[in-house]
Amino acid sequence: MNAFFVSIPHAGEKIPDLCPWLKGLPEPILMADVDRYVDLLYQPSLKNLSLPMVTTEWHRYAADLNRFPSDVDSQSVVSHANSAGAFTRGFHWVKTFEGAALMNAPMSMEDHKKLVQLIYDPFHAAIQSLCARLRSEGAQKIYHIDAHSMPSLGTSEHRDPGERRADVVVSDVHGKSSDPAFVDLVISSYVRAGFKVAYNWPYFGGRLTERYGKPLDQHHTVQVELNRALYMDEVTKKKKLPEFDKVILMIEQALARVVAGLE
Repeated sequence: MNAFFVSIPHAGEKIPDLCPWLKGLPEPILMADVDRYVDLLYQPSLKNLSLPMVTTEWHRYAADLNRFPSDVDSQSVVSHANSAGAFTRGFHWVKTFEGAALMNAPMSMEDHKKLVQLIYDPFHAAIQSLCARLRSEGAQKIYHIDAHSMPSLGTSEHRDPGERRADVVVSDVHGKSSDPAFVDLVISSYVRAGFKVAYNWPYFGGRLTERYGKPLDQHHTVQVELNRALYMDEVTKKKKLPEFDKVILMIEQALARVVAGLE
């Protein structure tokens, strides 16, 4: 028996009281790197296919679930041993990928630990609990998509400045987080659904794929980035495009093919 689930770590928009610097920011800045609508794009497919999902309500700038809590520096946490600039977009975001400042002063170590307990620990506990349940139900192999979104063009802060991106980027930490057969299945499934797909560029996978993608333990994780230009206004970060519902159907076609290929 094989099991399959999806995690969505960056669609949450709730700002904790511990991060007052984020409150009142203009929406184009506050939502610049949030995977807005990714949960809405995937939820219908997951419901129709009876697939589990792990997500969060919390904003990634407060505590990024695709980082480790140790991914901080002295700009984000007071007197931290990591020098300023080591983790500008780490566990706590100091500035956006478009270069806008977010934090005007580092937080205390106490507040950092509170955010770990509030946001990071419950999300990862939910993934671990789900995986334990799937194993107890007889799953010998677990397959996992970590779903994200990306801007259509790389910014000056990205690996691909100015490059126009594919519709979907599939990544596996350079072949370390998954059996290649699962990667091939995911790529072919999104291609057959009508997406143009790139592999391991400009994204290689994040801390989630590193943490959970353990092929020797029969847990296979790939990161899937969806181009925002397909379904939303990238300037306002708010307006859905007329193609939004079409993208929902394309995602369902892709996931249905992934599930069928795992049977």
